Amino acid sequence: MAQVTVFTSPTCTYCKAAKKYLKDNEIPFDERDISVDKEARKELLAKGYTGVPIIRVDGEDIVGFDQQKLNELLGL
Repeated sequence: MAQVTVFTSPTCTYCKAAKKYLKDNEIPFDERDISVDKEARKELLAKGYTGVPIIRVDGEDIVGFDQQKLNELLGL
């Protein structure tokens, strides 16, 4: 099973869509809300990311909710 982390913020529509997609496909994931998790925010900024969602699948980052790339990495 892939290790999936979703970096989110509460007002992000694409974050909500990504989380729903993962739940609908029964893919377990960890959520890191950058509005309250300062370390998560620092981690993303250090990599040059300025928006969310960032979806990390087994160490590979997907910028935005790219369903095709998610399917590819998750084998769906």
